Amino acid sequence: MGNKMFFGDEVLRRSVVCAVFLAVLSGGTTMAVAQATTEAPPPAKDVLVFTNGDQLSGTLQRSAGDNVVFKSDMTGEITVPLSKIKELRTQGAFAVLKHNDPVAVSQKVVPGKIVMNGTDVSVVTNDGNTGASVPVKDVAYLIDAQTFERDLAHTVSPWQGWGGTVNLGTTFSQSTIHGGSLAGGFSLIRQVPVLTFFRARNKTILNFQENYGVLTTPAALAGTTTDAQSKTSIMHADAERDEYFTKTFYVLAATSFDHNYSQSMDLQQIYGGGFGWTAFNTAVQQLDLKADVHYEKQQFFDRSINQNLIGSTFTESYRRTLPLKMTFTEQAAILPAWNNLNAYSANGTTTLLAPVFRRLGMNVTATDSFINNPTSGYQKNSFTFSTGLTYSLR
Repeated sequence: MGNKMFFGDEVLRRSVVCAVFLAVLSGGTTMAVAQATTEAPPPAKDVLVFTNGDQLSGTLQRSAGDNVVFKSDMTGEITVPLSKIKELRTQGAFAVLKHNDPVAVSQKVVPGKIVMNGTDVSVVTNDGNTGASVPVKDVAYLIDAQTFERDLAHTVSPWQGWGGTVNLGTTFSQSTIHGGSLAGGFSLIRQVPVLTFFRARNKTILNFQENYGVLTTPAALAGTTTDAQSKTSIMHADAERDEYFTKTFYVLAATSFDHNYSQSMDLQQIYGGGFGWTAFNTAVQQLDLKADVHYEKQQFFDRSINQNLIGSTFTESYRRTLPLKMTFTEQAAILPAWNNLNAYSANGTTTLLAPVFRRLGMNVTATDSFINNPTSGYQKNSFTFSTGLTYSLR
């Protein structure tokens, strides 16, 4: 009897525990379902009010010069002149940078929410404090806090900010006369600050290009005792460092190295410095003019005509963005020698780059090199035309 009562009590206790457990589980599930069905409130939007009263909500991208770039859910990304803005309020943090402030000043700027009216811009920091108002006419840039911290507030690593292209083209022929050619190189540029729309403080340029080819004719066809070879070897490399002292003027230090088998040039070395001027620089096109004074050493295969020269380089560089995201670049230079007016040279390069897939593109390049004093028997002019694939770093 006692055992039966004990057994019955045990069953009762377990039933109660199971009921409580199921109730808790059911309640927790109900709470989880309720939480899942409760939608999080949408993030607050930035608000742009036009002078005519129209209003857009979206996200401020940046402000540069006299324009604001604003991305709206309704209209997409648009550019609005400051003169058309009555009010602007942001939810994200932005840094306000003034006209003509050196980059070092940006290290003391504290980003915050932006409140702009027709005449002034104020910054509200995370602690709720409002900084001093800046007249709209004095504002050069509004930059989001993440970009500001990454690219302006801290020293940029030497490995950051590089852009440019790497190209490669090749041809091979296998027959009685056999051989091939290889054309490849890179064109790299790094601007500090890295922001392309920000005034440059300095710029570094690195270029390398090699065109090499060999065709072999069997001795029986060449009428010689050994196979005859026709060789092409043209190499160019240069490096340049620009330091800006205004928005468009800069001083530069440059060096270049050239080898041209077709013109008997074993190696031409140039080391110099000078000045540059950016005549215009827009999203569509850019033109730079440069001039320097340099030391030039010309080494030919015939060592008896080697020369040490004091000369100058006058360079013109042009870039233009074409329809279908194609890019045309062109550069021409003339190099007079002041201690030997007969030892002048010139060169020019044009490239058309067309995108193919993502960062891959196809290039068509024409290069012309002129040396007025090559070894006897060699032509003064050398022209190269090449095509190949290009990979863009950014």
